[in-house]
Amino acid sequence: MTSTSGVRRARSNDRRRQLIDAATLLFADRGYPHVSVADIARQAGVSAPTVYRHFEDKQALLYDAVRASVDDMETATASAHLDRADDPAEALALAAVRLSISNPQSTSLWRWSGQHLSVEQNRDVVRRTRDVLRQWASAIGSTRPDLTERETMYLAGAVLSVVGSVVGRAVRTVPLNVEAELLALLRRILQLTPSDAEPLAQPVGIDTPSTRRDEILDAAAELISRNGFAGTGVDEIGAAVGITGPSVYKHFPSKNAILMAIGQRSATQLDAWAMVAYAASPSPEVRLRSLVDTYVHVITSSPDLIVALTSGNVLSGDPHAGELVASQRRYVARWIQLLTEYAPERSVESTGLVVHAALAIVNDAERLPRSTARPEFAARMAYLMKGLLGV
Repeated sequence: MTSTSGVRRARSNDRRRQLIDAATLLFADRGYPHVSVADIARQAGVSAPTVYRHFEDKQALLYDAVRASVDDMETATASAHLDRADDPAEALALAAVRLSISNPQSTSLWRWSGQHLSVEQNRDVVRRTRDVLRQWASAIGSTRPDLTERETMYLAGAVLSVVGSVVGRAVRTVPLNVEAELLALLRRILQLTPSDAEPLAQPVGIDTPSTRRDEILDAAAELISRNGFAGTGVDEIGAAVGITGPSVYKHFPSKNAILMAIGQRSATQLDAWAMVAYAASPSPEVRLRSLVDTYVHVITSSPDLIVALTSGNVLSGDPHAGELVASQRRYVARWIQLLTEYAPERSVESTGLVVHAALAIVNDAERLPRSTARPEFAARMAYLMKGLLGV
């Protein structure tokens, strides 16, 4: 017979999961900074005091939401019995696709949440995510004994990026057989051999003069990439370049303006490299390869782009953010147009999914902290992206 305390505990756990699910949907839709506890309460159909009975504050709710998403990944991995499958890599692909279709946030929530979590919380999330990826890598290695352990980890990370980037976009906007599309992409990834990557040539030909304004942006991007937007103060930014916090305001009216300028600078750099790629060859394949190389160069050589991608939702209510978003969309549209010209048999919707998945491979790898820099990292990222794009 179930005790009264047991019933209460079950109800409390159900309520916590209801609040976590409501918060996750709102965080994904609006961005963490633009969601209040009152919004979460309304979404869940409860009062704000009810939320506070289960969670200390919004940040604690985010942390539990991220942990729940990792829980789902761990459960799905264990349920797939990868160590007993006839084809462990295929079993992994099926399990990852089905998890993402049933719960898209399970494979994507960790992407942008890190900047809002504490150092200890981030360590916990990264550790558990890596543990799951090691199990995925082991499954890949069982099918591909020709690969080193490090190579299987590269492929496991790419699997997570592909399913995490594609599903949420696909189920909302495009008339595709999502499961079939994803499986085709994962099977392509799982056939790649990262050690085949050619060294990534350093792009040359664009001068970037440095001013005091650029020094402030350099320092801000570095600090935000380490501590998050909310965890970085104007005084810290000023100190990093040898000036006071108030002196920073001579160059930028607000911290939001600094973040906007970082995004604009990275967008301008990508546009400039795109023009170089277009001028170099009329071939869609050659241009795509060049776009991959320069994109990987930009995101791995400076924190600007990853800061813009990770902290961009802070600017979602800013009246000046529209042009930055439009510039980012135009840049992605270049990739989609080139891949459409190169592989016209694909539908526009399918082509868009492939492009976003390819970009996610390096974006996610840059978001997930690494203990040491790997000299082959950039080359292997470019190789995986080109492999997924088919170029």
